[in-house]
Amino acid sequence: MAEDCFTKDGATDFRGNPAIKKETGTWKACPYILGNECCERLAYYGINTNLVNYLKFQLNQSNVVAVNNVTNWSGTCYVMPLLGAFLADAYLGRYWTIASFSIIYVFGMTLLTLSASIHGLKPSCDRTNVCHTTGLQTSVFFLGLYLTALGTGGIKPCVSSFGADQFDDSDEDEKKRKSSFFNWFYFSINIGALIAASVLVWIQTNVGWGWGFGIPAVAMAIAVVSFFSGTRLYRNQRLGGSPLTRMCQVLVASFRKLRVEVPNDKSLLFETADHESAVMGSRKHDHTDQLSFLDKAAVETPSDRLKGSANQWKLCTVTQVEELKSIIRLLPVWATGIIFSAVYSQMGTLFVLQGNTMDLRMGKSFEIPSASLSLFDTISVIFWVPIYDRAIVPFARRFTGHKNGFTQLQRIAIGLVISIFAMLVAGNLELVRLREVRKHNYYELKHIPMSIFWQVPQYFIIGCAEVFTFIGQLEFFYEQAPDAMRSLCSALSLTTAALGNYFSTFLVNIVTDMSTRHGKPGWIPDNLNHGHLHYFFWLLAVLSVLNLGVYLLVAKWYTYKKAVVSSD
Repeated sequence: MAEDCFTKDGATDFRGNPAIKKETGTWKACPYILGNECCERLAYYGINTNLVNYLKFQLNQSNVVAVNNVTNWSGTCYVMPLLGAFLADAYLGRYWTIASFSIIYVFGMTLLTLSASIHGLKPSCDRTNVCHTTGLQTSVFFLGLYLTALGTGGIKPCVSSFGADQFDDSDEDEKKRKSSFFNWFYFSINIGALIAASVLVWIQTNVGWGWGFGIPAVAMAIAVVSFFSGTRLYRNQRLGGSPLTRMCQVLVASFRKLRVEVPNDKSLLFETADHESAVMGSRKHDHTDQLSFLDKAAVETPSDRLKGSANQWKLCTVTQVEELKSIIRLLPVWATGIIFSAVYSQMGTLFVLQGNTMDLRMGKSFEIPSASLSLFDTISVIFWVPIYDRAIVPFARRFTGHKNGFTQLQRIAIGLVISIFAMLVAGNLELVRLREVRKHNYYELKHIPMSIFWQVPQYFIIGCAEVFTFIGQLEFFYEQAPDAMRSLCSALSLTTAALGNYFSTFLVNIVTDMSTRHGKPGWIPDNLNHGHLHYFFWLLAVLSVLNLGVYLLVAKWYTYKKAVVSSD
């Protein structure tokens, strides 16, 4: 078979044989990947969107405990991708990591369904709808919950990268299509989220939690089927070995050569003479001047070779050094995503509790569950993704000259600005709501006569911010990642969501501790009519402004990576 039938980036099929370019990859393979992601996100948001109400009303937890349990679980869902990414890059590959962890996910969803359906496992509730749980019931529920978090950990860092792998960077036509893939990937996420926020939340509230968890379990099973259905069309990148080992080798070699001088002529630094990089599945990378201390690892000395071969703990290639530099350069950008994720996490916690206090009626008899308002975030994303892809990008391209309209860092910055307004709007709404409470003495009223649809703007604004920041991060971390570390870098981007959730938990605990002193009800009491929830939203807005300032400095400092272009 002619050599030019194969992809130039070392892609293989699922058996490890070279992938035939004309028969695999591109948009032919993507529908199965997008279908998997859509169903998996339906399952995730089927749990996450209304989880705070399950914990509050079925497990009988207080507002603060329920909010913290939700954010802790969400945080774990976004920390576990580090494990999945390591396995994908070093041992299993993205295909088998997604496949195996999807099965774990199905087991977790099944256990959740059983915990809400089977007598003896589901909480018992009295005639006043006050529920009581045993230690066994709570344990089974949380075991299922955290098994799904483990399942998420293998899927999330791999799916977006696996989809992007279907497009060959050495083919200009395919490379252009890849940028659109990230937009439509996020679009598919929000189709799943839309169904979860509308249909599933209504079923959980009005039909029962057994059905409410059972349907996402079925959706996850469909996700597995969808993924396996496209197996023969996928391109799989060759494994590059353990990325953590390679990074440690550079650090150890650099410190061993603490007193070694780096030559002024950087072409003297060690690199393989072969066309391919020494790192399997990775292109060679040009030397960069930043973080020059690490260049010591690529300075060859007489003691670096053992029986003719280079000792990898003493001598590293330029490409290997640049891999570590790329990761270090990503860290400041990564850190500035934490506050944005904390803002985003409010949709599944405090926005829902705020909505619980408002008039839920839509028409004369129908009541909309407060958690269902998150569908307006999803509608916003579904609205803005095609607008961004088909209108904003071509318009911006005329002024910026950039092929994607904005650079990835510019796109992220726009989203950070928009997120500030989401918190200001949420805080102002709560201030207006509390004025109504004080004016009419509604303190003990469960639902004050103020429509829940006043929350729509804050959800819609966050959705708009997502399209810029989250999709920008997806593309940024994929593009700027070393070739053999793309799953790891996708996981790194997801850990901002984890730390954002954990930061929200930390902030809620600090605020609660400080605001409840001397017998005060605090900012976030069980009865929000006695609280000051708007202070919390405004605090997040102030932190977002400070975070934006830091981000602009980081983005100005950042240098985009450069791969060595082949001369043939």
